[in-house]
Amino acid sequence: MSDDEPLAIAYERHDRVALLLDTIRYVLEERSLSAEGWDDPQCRGPGMYLVVVSGRSVAEHADPLGDNRWPVEESRDVLADPGAFAAAAERVAYECDGTGVVSVDGVVQERMVRFRDPPSPGGEYADWMGTRHMSALDTSRRDTVIAALTLSQESGRVTVFRDGTYDSVEREAIAARWRAD
Repeated sequence: MSDDEPLAIAYERHDRVALLLDTIRYVLEERSLSAEGWDDPQCRGPGMYLVVVSGRSVAEHADPLGDNRWPVEESRDVLADPGAFAAAAERVAYECDGTGVVSVDGVVQERMVRFRDPPSPGGEYADWMGTRHMSALDTSRRDTVIAALTLSQESGRVTVFRDGTYDSVEREAIAARWRAD
């Protein structure tokens, strides 16, 4: 459905979806700022990859990733209880691999997945990008993907990918204007 159709919803400009994306981004930033040891090359911080989708299913371009699951019994809806979402995200960031899938209504799917490469992956990858970030960049180009968000377990960088572009904030710059240090 295109934007010029009367019943089309432009999710990328929808207020509730913007709140959803902001909430997820803030939780990732908080995970980054609360973790310690980022300067230690032997330390592995929390890592996360979440995708916000508008379609009914990601089955045509994603596969379940083993037994990795989002703890839906603790947090099923991002916006219904952001505190519960943050607590679940903390656990997932350290214990699970794969991509969490969130519908535009804020519901988190239980299965963690691995997105397959799009038919024509592309774009320029930045030097700092690992496989999680390259996948997020490519995945963000899919029609049903509103945004992909990552937290780098190597550096604490938080990145929002949309339509093959990205806005990335290094850990040191997260909330820098509000920090007293």
